Amino acid sequence: MFLIVAKYLIPKGYRGMAVFPFVLMKYDLDKVNKIFVNHEKIHLKQQKEMLILPFFIWYFLEYLFRLIQYKNKDLAYRNISFEREAYAKETDLNYLKNRSFFQFLKYIKLK
Repeated sequence: MFLIVAKYLIPKGYRGMAVFPFVLMKYDLDKVNKIFVNHEKIHLKQQKEMLILPFFIWYFLEYLFRLIQYKNKDLAYRNISFEREAYAKETDLNYLKNRSFFQFLKYIKLK
């Protein structure tokens, strides 16, 4: 994992993003923010277990589905299964040590 401050690559309204094997962030301070880094490490694990490209395809398609479902881009983003897992477990700094394979599937919300 490589932590990189790339202020202009991060979309407006977001602080960072994971693109295996990099964590890109808007602010240098986030390098030492354990919760932020853990959230992004969860995404790196998700990407790795899905062999990277399928992760991004699923992420994009689920975002489109959620956008149709909620008609709100922020709600759509927050309800992507990958994000739901990362937000739910970001404060558990030991989560990745015991995380089961394809754990994000438990966070798919069908309604």
